[in-house]
Amino acid sequence: MAEENERWGKHLCANGEGEFLCRDESSKQDLARALKIFFEFVHGFRKLKGIRPCVTVFGSARFGDGHPYYTMARDIGGELAHSGFTVMTGGGPGIMEGANRGAKEAGGLSIGCNIKLPHEQKPNQYVDRWVDFNHFFVRKVMLLKYSCAFVALPGGFGTLDEVFETATLIQTGKMKDFPVILMGVAYWKPLREFLLENLLKNKAISEQDLSRIYLTDSATEARACIQSCAGKRFGMTIPDAPTHCALCRHDSTEDLSLESRV
Repeated sequence: MAEENERWGKHLCANGEGEFLCRDESSKQDLARALKIFFEFVHGFRKLKGIRPCVTVFGSARFGDGHPYYTMARDIGGELAHSGFTVMTGGGPGIMEGANRGAKEAGGLSIGCNIKLPHEQKPNQYVDRWVDFNHFFVRKVMLLKYSCAFVALPGGFGTLDEVFETATLIQTGKMKDFPVILMGVAYWKPLREFLLENLLKNKAISEQDLSRIYLTDSATEARACIQSCAGKRFGMTIPDAPTHCALCRHDSTEDLSLESRV
């Protein structure tokens, strides 16, 4: 695992994506590329259709079995599965494996959206269903499209990209106001302080933008928030769902639609 992690993302893919992003191509090449991307989307839609209610768990591939963050991912995967949610991840090792493992051990459905990388990254052994993607942006659309809530555990550039893209889509109304929960308070607290002291203070974001991101170390608390908020927002019938979310301070009887906030 250590050797694999050292090579993680170090080389360009053999599928031509690096060339696509680095130079202008002929019209014929552009059309061929667009068709490949189109069919990659269609393939993902067909493979993942009908899996909701689903929660996507983001996190680094570099925190393996035995690491506290892996254990945290395993715990939240199990909590979500026990509550009837499908658990979706990027399908790789580390945090992704932990969340898929927790879901599978709890008898839930475990999904992986795997990215093809130069060292032939393969889906972890705990996914019940997976889809392989060549392009990160296609994969990211799938991770967002089929989920009603998002949990991010500690991670690097990829996890930050996923968290901020999700937050941006919610901020701009391109997605509904889904819960975004950051697990690992000590890890994420400096980022939240940066957002408070720089972005919010300089009015680059609003208080409402920041209030949509919740921090906790408790898998039980994260699950309860998702049960409460997702159940109301999507009309889901979730047995024993709490009526109050301790993280976002919302009552599940409130109208939480974007229209109610205008």
